Amino acid sequence: MTARRIAVVSAGLSNPSSTRMLADRLAAATVKALAERDIEAEVDVFELRDYAHDITNNMLTGFAPPALDSMINTVVSSDALIAVTPIFSTSYSGLFKSFIDVIDPDALTGKPVLIGANAGTPRHSLAIDYAIRPLFAYLHAEAVSTGVFAASADWGGSADQVAPLGERISRGARELADAIARREAETSLDPFDPASYLGEGRSFGHLLGGLAGE
Repeated sequence: MTARRIAVVSAGLSNPSSTRMLADRLAAATVKALAERDIEAEVDVFELRDYAHDITNNMLTGFAPPALDSMINTVVSSDALIAVTPIFSTSYSGLFKSFIDVIDPDALTGKPVLIGANAGTPRHSLAIDYAIRPLFAYLHAEAVSTGVFAASADWGGSADQVAPLGERISRGARELADAIARREAETSLDPFDPASYLGEGRSFGHLLGGLAGE
């Protein structure tokens, strides 16, 4: 069986980052849940802070620099996406939204997504359902039922604090693994195939007035 590919996008700004810590734990738990279903998985992790300038350039020019283009291709051709963002001003970060804005609106259609978010206090936990989940619903992605939120206290030293986060991570990972298992494996996009960015059956001739169709 073809190994399933999971793309992990972390929008943390600091290094080290609690956003990245949560992303890594979600990825590891998902790989484990897939292994229990006899499904191999490969994981690609991307930190958006490494692509911040490229994302800005893409928004200004309409063209993705090569590194960003390669990253986007990996994300949209993956079998599932784990997306984790810090919560700023009660919503996802600007960097996270900017990344979503440079992706084709139809590129995530039907893709299973596990949402993660972190903030200083549990008061921001509802941001997953009133801000982030509607964003992926607009993109027609299939976000699993459990969104995993981590507050600063969840990274504390006591077992009472850590255990509930671990339980939420395991539940979300199992749901994502189930969603992946129900889907056929995706294939990588060829960045040099016009269908990858113009749409299936279309060519540059269509952009020049339908010459290819004559």
